[in-house]
Amino acid sequence: MTNPAPEVFTGSFTQQEPLPQAALDAALAVLGHGRLHRYNLAPDEAGEAALLEEDFATFTGARYCLAVASGGYALACALRAVGVRHGDNVLTNGFTLAPVPGAIASLGATPVFVEVTDDLVIDLDDLAAKAPQARVLLLSHMRGHICDMDRLMQLCRHKGLTVIEDCAHTMGARWAGVPSGRHGLIGCYSTQSYKHMNSGEGGLLVSDNAEVMARAVLLSGSYMLYPRHRAAPPPEAFETLKWTTPNISGRMDNLRAAILRPQLADLPVQIARWNALYRTTEDGLAGTPGLALIIRPASETFVGSSIQFRLPDWTGERITALLGRTAARGVDLKWFGAADPVAFTSRHDSWRYAPAQRLPNTDRILSGLLDMRLPLTFSTADCAQIARIIRAEVAA
Repeated sequence: MTNPAPEVFTGSFTQQEPLPQAALDAALAVLGHGRLHRYNLAPDEAGEAALLEEDFATFTGARYCLAVASGGYALACALRAVGVRHGDNVLTNGFTLAPVPGAIASLGATPVFVEVTDDLVIDLDDLAAKAPQARVLLLSHMRGHICDMDRLMQLCRHKGLTVIEDCAHTMGARWAGVPSGRHGLIGCYSTQSYKHMNSGEGGLLVSDNAEVMARAVLLSGSYMLYPRHRAAPPPEAFETLKWTTPNISGRMDNLRAAILRPQLADLPVQIARWNALYRTTEDGLAGTPGLALIIRPASETFVGSSIQFRLPDWTGERITALLGRTAARGVDLKWFGAADPVAFTSRHDSWRYAPAQRLPNTDRILSGLLDMRLPLTFSTADCAQIARIIRAEVAA
C-alpha cells in the first residue's frame, strides 16, 4: 500500500481581500469631483482626510488625530514633534522592522536597541538599565505583541522617558482595556496593505497633547490651513509654533482617506476574523515537540493578523531545510535568524546606519524565530491545514 501524497496548501500569503464596496463607492466619489488634495475643498466641505481623522480619534478615544502619507512618516513626524534632534539617542526594541530604526536614523538620531523577551516584547529590565542613555522610547509593538504597558509606563515616568508607540501591528488591540497607542504621548499607526486597514500606504498619529499635535500638523505640511482640520488642536495652539516649525510635507490625500473610512467601520468584525484564524493555527501547532508558541497574556487583547513561533536550539542549517520543505508544500514562513535580510524581514545587525550593539538574548530568540502572515483570504480550514503541514515538517 502506497503512502498518500503529502498535503500542499495552494493559497497566497501576500494577497489581500478586495476592498469593500463602500470603499469603492467612496473612492469613485472623490475621483469624480477631483479634489484629492486634503485642502482642496468645496465650500462647506469637510474633506475625507479630516473626516477620517475625526473617525479615528473617536475609534481610539484620542483627543487629536492626524492622517499622513505612511506609517514610517508617522514615526519620524512623531519623533520630530517631541523634539528629537540630530545626535540624540532614541531607545527602541531590538526586535522590530526596519522602518522603526529608519525613522530614528532619518533625523540623524541614533537607535539604541533594547533586548526583547522570549514572548517577543521589550525587556523592561534592560530598558531600565539603558534609560539614562536617552529621553525618548520609540516602543514597537512588533508583530502585535504588547508588553505590560502599566509596568512600562510606570518605569518610563520614573526614568523621565517620553513614549511614542509604534502600533503598525496593533491597530484595534488593547492592553487591560486601553487601546494600543493610548498609553504613550503619541500613538502611530500604518495603513500599508499588509496592516489592518489597506490604503496601499498611509499612516495616522493620535495624541491628547495639543502642542505636540499642533507641531505634527505643521510638520505634515498644513501651511496655514490647519483650521480646516476637525480632530486637531484649536487655532491658538498653532500661533507660536507656526513660525518655527518646518514644513516636511507628508499629508494623506482624500482618496486614501475615503477608502479607509469604510474599513475603519468594519475593523471590529475583521479583528474577530483574524483572531479565529490565529486561534485555529495556534491550536493546530500546540504541543508540537520542539516548537514553542508565544504566550499571550490575559491583559492583552490582540489582533492575530500574523503568528510567530520559536524553534529553540535549532541550528541555522536545520531551519533552512525546514523552510525549504514547508515552501515546497505551499507554506511561506519567514525566519528572523537569517544572515542576510529577506524582503521585509531583517534584524538589528542588518541596519548598519545604526552602531553595532550587543544583544545576546535578542540574538538567541531571533535565531529560532519563525513568522507567518494570516491574511483574511484564508479560512479556518486553511489555517488548520497549514498547521498540519508545519507540524509534520517540524517533526520530520
